[in-house]
Amino acid sequence: MKSPLLSLPGAVPAEGVDEGVAAHYGDLFREQRALADGTGFVDLSHRGVVTVTGEDRLSWLHLLLTQHVSELPAGEATEALILSANGHIEHALYLVDDGTTVWAHVEPGTQEALIAYLESMKFFYRVEVADRTADIAVVHLPAGSITEPPEDAVVRETAYGRDLFLPRAALEDFAAGHGPAAGILAHEALRVEHHRPRLGFETDHRTIPHELGWIGTAVHLQKGCYRGQETVARVHNLGKPPRRLVFLHLDGSEVHLPPAGTEIRLADEEPDGRKIGFVTTSVRHHELGPVALALVKRNVPVDARLLAGDTAAAQEVVVAP
Repeated sequence: MKSPLLSLPGAVPAEGVDEGVAAHYGDLFREQRALADGTGFVDLSHRGVVTVTGEDRLSWLHLLLTQHVSELPAGEATEALILSANGHIEHALYLVDDGTTVWAHVEPGTQEALIAYLESMKFFYRVEVADRTADIAVVHLPAGSITEPPEDAVVRETAYGRDLFLPRAALEDFAAGHGPAAGILAHEALRVEHHRPRLGFETDHRTIPHELGWIGTAVHLQKGCYRGQETVARVHNLGKPPRRLVFLHLDGSEVHLPPAGTEIRLADEEPDGRKIGFVTTSVRHHELGPVALALVKRNVPVDARLLAGDTAAAQEVVVAP
């Protein structure tokens, strides 16, 4: 879905999975500072939107998701995962129930596979699943924003701000009255600052929730009855995940950021030493400078000096060894 807000002055289109919205509007650091100050908004209208209606919607989703949602109060935001039978992360959903409908936004392009899975699990439950991406756009208001959401918007409020589910036809009018607009790069910089994982960025085909700190926020340990639950319980009770998420402060003298997938090695070893991890997301932050999230092997010492490609990096612990 190509956003009409790409016609705003200064808009530079994003690439890759975020194609369809603006990467920035001409001043990346100004846009970051605006969001950090609680002003402006981020156009996330490229994200998939899925709704679930029907009397059994919460009890049914409770059986499929990693989160406890059977008694989710109306208006309370949560997030949840869908795992494979082996406990690997397949989908991440950002949810709110408005009293009659569960609204979820998901990574761009993942909604079709998610809906196909949900449809296959309906059986005799009184639920209806719908893809609302074509008519509903997601807009993010940063924490501290005093913007009043439109009356026809569904609001998902979190510690990091509010996600609005808006009629797509109202997106341009909303932007005209609630600027300044900030691009997806500013949104990503604050996500990295807050150590928040993102599906398809911090995950690969073998990622389990424990590696990314999603236990407790997206995975409820006091519920069972979902695919992959045995792996979650076994790792939590009997072992440790093979990898852990770290936050990296990168050498600011380097001109280029190490891109996602850049191999990480121990700085004290030879240049061709063993790979101990890889960069998942790298950004330029308006206060912290160049920073990144990365996955490293669990047993990497927390004080080890690292190299992300040729770039020196110091780590902060996100997930404990």
